[in-house]
Amino acid sequence: MLTAFRTTRRAVLAGLLTLTASAASAGAEPASVNDIARFLAGLPLSAGSPLEPLTRGPGWQRHAAQLDAAWKEIEQRQLGRIRVWAARYLPEPQPVLFYMFSGPDFLYANAFYPSASTYVLSGLEPVGNVPELMSLPHGSMLRGLNQIRESLATVLSFSFFITEDMKAKLNAGEFAGTLPILHVFLARAGKTIRETSFLRLDKEGVELPVSSRAAASGANGARITFSDGDGRTQTLYYFSTDLSDGGVRQSGFLKFCERLGTGDGLIKSASYLLHLGSFSKVREFLLANSATIVQDDSGIPIRYFAADRWALQVFGTYRAPISIFSQHRQEALAKLFRKGEATPIDFGIGYRWRPHEANLLLAVRRQARADNDRGWGIDPWKD
Repeated sequence: MLTAFRTTRRAVLAGLLTLTASAASAGAEPASVNDIARFLAGLPLSAGSPLEPLTRGPGWQRHAAQLDAAWKEIEQRQLGRIRVWAARYLPEPQPVLFYMFSGPDFLYANAFYPSASTYVLSGLEPVGNVPELMSLPHGSMLRGLNQIRESLATVLSFSFFITEDMKAKLNAGEFAGTLPILHVFLARAGKTIRETSFLRLDKEGVELPVSSRAAASGANGARITFSDGDGRTQTLYYFSTDLSDGGVRQSGFLKFCERLGTGDGLIKSASYLLHLGSFSKVREFLLANSATIVQDDSGIPIRYFAADRWALQVFGTYRAPISIFSQHRQEALAKLFRKGEATPIDFGIGYRWRPHEANLLLAVRRQARADNDRGWGIDPWKD
């Protein structure tokens, strides 16, 4: 009986402390967007952060411990190895990275292209909001943290988001949308977030102020400005938009991208949509506006890389696509790998997420290759 009473009393006191912390937070200065990102990512906050009381409970501490373990594992298994590969094989990067069909995957965009000045990510997943942690009930906050861990599970384990799974997870719940996930990735990448704002594009790809969002007909988006340890400012755009030919015709998204100039392209786990005629506009944009393209076999089919324009290098092992995409096997790509010129990789990528099954294609525009010649590149059509 005494033990039960003590247990109950401890529970009541813990609840009162939580309520007191929440009440105190209500009158405190608002938390910075950087501290919100670090809180969501399970990382230590800045000194004096109004969110600090919320980190004392076992729920947040368990969240932090689980993300610490997950990031340690993916850093050793994936990210560190990708950075080594990128430093060795990628030419001098362009200021802009175009990562189509990415959803909120800043994790791999940063691993392959850490020094881009501007990242443009896009997908069908909704933009969402930065959570108002100071006003959330304690139970809602814990459910939101659990939602984040569930949303990250596949990309941390297999290197990609499952589109239908992400639609379900990011369209509902306390931390809906891509912004919470993007902020976690930025914080875990060591970035300091300066500002998060919303925008919408008109049909001509012109950015409209947030007050015009309801009146515009183009793509919804968010802009995040952040800095690395060197203090250099970088920008991340995420657009929730239909990338099919009919979608980009109305959204202004590709016109917005064109204004950014020549960039690099990254494509992985893209459901082989660029193999379809209904996604020709995005395919043509990437081929016309990229100095380099890094992709797995779900990206642009090899037949579109004209031999006089592109130097190609293949990495890893090409197997048939997984069963649900088996119709997209490329004999020309298989032939390229059979030549025996593929360089091994020690990380998984895309739907073939095991290292011994994964493949990468690095396509470098021939002028870019001349400017950054490293003595590689093969002609896929030459026997």
